[in-house]
Amino acid sequence: MSLDVPSAQMTRYGSNAGQPLTRRDGLLKVTGRATYAADNHPEGLLYAVTAVSTIARGRVTSLDVAAARAHPGVVEVLTPENRPPLAHDPDDKMPPFGFRIEVLQDNTVRYANQPIALVVAETLEAATEGAALLKPQYEVAVPRVSPGNGARFDPPAVGVGGLPKVEHGDVEAGLAAAARVIEGEYETPAQYHNAMEPHAVVAEWHGDKLTLDMPNQALAMSCASYAAYFGIPAENVVIRSPFLGGGFGSKAILNGPQMLAMIAARMLKRPVKLALSRAQMYGPVGHRGNTWQTLRIGVDERGHLTALNHRSISATSSFDDFLEPAANASTHLYASPALRAEHEGLRLDVGTPGPMRAPGEASGSAALEVAMDEAAEAAGIDPLEFRLKNYAETEPGTGRPYSSKALRECYAEGAKRFGWASRPLAPRQMRDENGFLVGWGMGTALFPCPHFPAEARATLRADGTALVETAGADMGQGAWTALAQIAAEALGLDPDRVTFHSGVSTLPNGGVAGGSAHTASAGLALHNAGRDAIETLAAFATADPASPLFGAGNIGVVARNGRLHRRDDERRSESYVEILKRAGRLEVVGTGQSARDPEHAQSYAMYSHGAVFAEVKVDPDLGQVRVARLVGAFAAGRVINPRLVESQYFGGMIWGASFALHEEAIVDHRTGRVMNADLAEYRVPVNADIPSLEAILIPEEDPYVNPLGVKGVGEIGITGTVGAVANAVWHATGFRVRKFPIRIENLIA
Repeated sequence: MSLDVPSAQMTRYGSNAGQPLTRRDGLLKVTGRATYAADNHPEGLLYAVTAVSTIARGRVTSLDVAAARAHPGVVEVLTPENRPPLAHDPDDKMPPFGFRIEVLQDNTVRYANQPIALVVAETLEAATEGAALLKPQYEVAVPRVSPGNGARFDPPAVGVGGLPKVEHGDVEAGLAAAARVIEGEYETPAQYHNAMEPHAVVAEWHGDKLTLDMPNQALAMSCASYAAYFGIPAENVVIRSPFLGGGFGSKAILNGPQMLAMIAARMLKRPVKLALSRAQMYGPVGHRGNTWQTLRIGVDERGHLTALNHRSISATSSFDDFLEPAANASTHLYASPALRAEHEGLRLDVGTPGPMRAPGEASGSAALEVAMDEAAEAAGIDPLEFRLKNYAETEPGTGRPYSSKALRECYAEGAKRFGWASRPLAPRQMRDENGFLVGWGMGTALFPCPHFPAEARATLRADGTALVETAGADMGQGAWTALAQIAAEALGLDPDRVTFHSGVSTLPNGGVAGGSAHTASAGLALHNAGRDAIETLAAFATADPASPLFGAGNIGVVARNGRLHRRDDERRSESYVEILKRAGRLEVVGTGQSARDPEHAQSYAMYSHGAVFAEVKVDPDLGQVRVARLVGAFAAGRVINPRLVESQYFGGMIWGASFALHEEAIVDHRTGRVMNADLAEYRVPVNADIPSLEAILIPEEDPYVNPLGVKGVGEIGITGTVGAVANAVWHATGFRVRKFPIRIENLIA
């Protein structure tokens, strides 16, 4: 793997933003000193284990509660018969990310692995044995787990409040006028988050105040939601979440097992720990739902699109709505005079899907990028040239200009580094020294730039150090490091002079760590808090006749290396220590908030851009596919830490290869259970599957996305990679992939 950062990105901004600093939390993690949720052991701790359904549809007719309670270590068994009431109905959604959850409100079974009881004991072993003693009996109904027996419906929304249908122009007329029409059906499977750290919680009550140690991507929002369920003020809930062992979207959503542990802790007046097993994560904590997509693309004689119709049937649960907004991946990228993206829902007996890294964009772009390659092939045009012909200069449908136009640079630099110009147009033209078929493919990457409200606090101390605080979340993306760099820059301090506090809800609201928006959202709040502290400090100095900065209020000052300098004469400066000492202050405190300029949000379409190029090798006899190279070129605004950004791009591209070749939840249609609910059979790539990665950071200045010019990098890497790998497989074999993951038996056939 290599890190390639053009020299323009290495420019030193202020104190340290833009530098490839190592992770602040790295040493704690590699030495085992990072404390995750399940590592907490308060005095009097009890252990909880959920008993889960082994059927996908029906109802529980009996539980042997007496046998479980007779176990010497078992303290209590919660069932629908004795579960205490809640202040908020768990079947009523709670915005903005609210879902209906299962907390033993009745005996109905709606999916496999649904919690049907909670056993609480003095030890984990006793709780596990107690759950096994329950021996549930069921009234079983036939599970609905496929399009053949699922219930179709027209959804009111897709994703998190997205439009189920987007349309402009006359699609049917555009298809009728096309010189050629490409139509294909594409299928993506259910995928599960499988973070290394399972969903866990240690819940402890002190009167009507609740303390939670749990992995959480949205601290302030979650506090308010949990408080509503228990009928207490939001400030009575404290969530401590300094470290998360992966989240990918699932740990911003409330779920039933964690809620049951909180209920048990309140009921028993003792702290309760619950950590889901790997198998139990396949059900109640979200996943990426199946999609069955159809694309129709019209192309004229010159290779330009005349129409694009993208339709997705997206699976959800029988009792709630979260539909993968796959078709909407086609609404922002390619210029077509007529476009229609539409969704239909399919109710299955599964746990409710939820946001999973690049929700909608990942599965939708997988189909779109393969379809675009098919259209290029039909037109006899190189796939890169075809995309360049149909690159959207303004957002389709709205006409809004993109806040930056760096996609062409991504295409050009990625193609150059990959060597795309030497690619033969026809498939099955290249072999390596071992006789393996070699194929090259590409895909366009695009991801929106959302922005969440956030708050922060910065304290400059009399000794010249600073404390900066925001209730953010670090899921492994390096937020501790990048956010501290932004704050250090705003304060004009070296990073080793700045202490960064995060990961607890009592700090200023750091917003949501999701949607690739956390660095921009919490970072802008920290930047503003730092500038506020500096302005207060400057006011002291410029009003003090004893200061060399006296009278510079109108001229202004510059903060750098722990000193304030006059803008018109940098030789006239004073240290923060001297200013605070003469002012008789131990510290000054600045506060900051984060919000996007509403005028910019209305006037510009804001996205991160990229292009991914893939090389695969295919055994011509066995059909085994190996990814040999992935080269991605990405433009995502101002880069705060190239080392961390590279890591995020690598992670996205690896996940894209995993999506294309490995990941799939396999469901037993007789029982509705996931048959590979473990990390032995739920396939993800290992090091040997990803031999060469290269991430190219394209310099980009976007003055509109936010004052920092920062965009997200966490999810864009997956969006172009899936299609790039699939298209490379076609180029190697001549077999057009329309179903993921790509299977050996399909290539052999």
